[in-house]
Amino acid sequence: MAYPVLFVHGMGFHDSKIINYWGRAPKLFEKLGHTVYYGWQDSNGSYYTNGQAIAERIAQIVEETGCGKVNIVAHSKGGLDARYAISTLGMGKYVASLTTLSTPHNGSLTIDRIMKLPKFLLKAGSKLTDLWFKILGDKQPDTYSVIKCFSTEEAKRFNHENPDFPAVRYRSYAFVMREPWSDMFLWFSNMVVNHFEGENDGFLAPRAVKWGEFMGIKRSACRRGISHCDEVDMRRMKFCKKSSKGVSDILEVYREIADDLI
Repeated sequence: MAYPVLFVHGMGFHDSKIINYWGRAPKLFEKLGHTVYYGWQDSNGSYYTNGQAIAERIAQIVEETGCGKVNIVAHSKGGLDARYAISTLGMGKYVASLTTLSTPHNGSLTIDRIMKLPKFLLKAGSKLTDLWFKILGDKQPDTYSVIKCFSTEEAKRFNHENPDFPAVRYRSYAFVMREPWSDMFLWFSNMVVNHFEGENDGFLAPRAVKWGEFMGIKRSACRRGISHCDEVDMRRMKFCKKSSKGVSDILEVYREIADDLI
């Protein structure tokens, strides 16, 4: 029996019992015999405060179940929150593996450009965003710190301060959209990132997300590609009919992840 699975969400959303951030993936894991838990960290919290929340969640799961360790599946910034909990907060001994989907381990060249904008504009926009996420339930939102941590300079510092824990297996996945119109929510950001970094999932290019055992760039079996939203099954449906080439349903990726957990 594999260790329990802890799903750690990314920026901009909360875990919810009504609308699941992960779409159909948790039910798939449960069907395959895995026990599923959620991180419950802030949506727009820094990796300092979110990492602490994840560390407390890991400790709670281990104590309540006696499982010894957990497997973590994290999307986007959630991967940084998990790494901080593992490396800096001493949770490595309780983690068997960390699988990240489009986590900006190496920083974003596009964010580097954004950080050159006047700081007062970035901070003003971040404060307004923090107010909104406090209304939605965040305890300690810190949007400016979150955006800053996505820069390549901050990524280098984070990686230096949070080295991989030897006993944890690290795996990473990258995804790409085939054209801007693949996702109505991310068409503009896809075009911007494509200008600076080439193909991407609407937010992040493959070079930004490679970490540990890189599982490759996942492409869809149809023209739409796989966006940052598709990675967590936002549409709750297949991309297209089953094909011998490419991913026709994001659950194929999650099944691959689930089948390889320890």
